[in-house]
Amino acid sequence: MATATKKKSKVRLQPMGERIVVQREESETTTAGGIVLPDSAQEKPARGTVVAIGSGKILDDGSRSQSQLKEGDNVLFSGYAGETVEIDNVEYLLMREEDVLAVLE
Repeated sequence: MATATKKKSKVRLQPMGERIVVQREESETTTAGGIVLPDSAQEKPARGTVVAIGSGKILDDGSRSQSQLKEGDNVLFSGYAGETVEIDNVEYLLMREEDVLAVLE
C-alpha cells in the first residue's frame, strides 16, 4: 500500500479500498504544426501515472482482491473518471481501479 505525498508536504493521500491515485500528465501547449494553444482550448489528457493504490476491493467472501496495478504504472482512463484533488499545487485524480482502461507498456 502506498500513499501519495509531495516532498515537504504534511498532507498524505491514502486511497481506500479499490481506489487509486493518479497524477495526470501535462496537457500539450502547442499543436504538431506549432500553434500555441490557450488554456481554454487545451484538453486534459486521459493518461497519467499511478502514485498510490488502496488495499483492494472486498469480495463476497470477505477477502480482499489483489490490485492489477502497481505504483508507477502509466495508465489510460476515461476523460470523466475520478475526482480531482489538489495538494500543494499538484493535481491528482482519485478514481476506482475499474476506471482504468489500459496500462501503457
